Amino acid sequence: MTAIKELKAVARPRAGKGAARAERRAGRVPAVIYGEKQEPVTISLNFREINKTIYAGHFLTTLFEIDVDGTKHRVIPRDYQMDVVKDFPLHVDFLRVSQGTTVTVEVPVHFVKPEASPALKAGGTLNVVAHSVELDCPAESIPASVEVDLTGAAYGDTFHLSDLKLPAGVTWAGHGDDTLATIVAPSGQADAAAEDAAEAAKA
Repeated sequence: MTAIKELKAVARPRAGKGAARAERRAGRVPAVIYGEKQEPVTISLNFREINKTIYAGHFLTTLFEIDVDGTKHRVIPRDYQMDVVKDFPLHVDFLRVSQGTTVTVEVPVHFVKPEASPALKAGGTLNVVAHSVELDCPAESIPASVEVDLTGAAYGDTFHLSDLKLPAGVTWAGHGDDTLATIVAPSGQADAAAEDAAEAAKA
């Protein structure tokens, strides 16, 4: 089960750019909680706390319980804006999620056990096509990542979405069997293989 982290916030009765700038000057980050057919709630978060939380990683796949002046909201981040120059958070959007809600999230793809691939040990290259994939999953069961096992991988091997086993209740959000990565031979070996194929075709 996905761990739920806690955040504290205060209600922000005023919306608009002027009010948002005032919150930032006060060391806080404007945010909004929406969804579940309820009225949006404008809030502000402690700058240091939310900045640290975002940079800790997995922010958009983490469930939070936000305490807004004593009222708790169960949410998942949907988006956040960063300052293009200073790279700190300017605004955060949170989506309410009730028990059993299915959400679409983007999770990283991790390629594991490269040392167990004969091709990679011999100088081949792992050509990564997709560093992340979109999943539909219960909010309580969001995987931190999906793994591609490179054990035994040879030159020319291709890894697809269908090759991976997903946790119970989790499905692919995209369409089709996308390619995640391929194993490419070193350029010298690839050129030699192409020449051999050409010679064989002439024979």
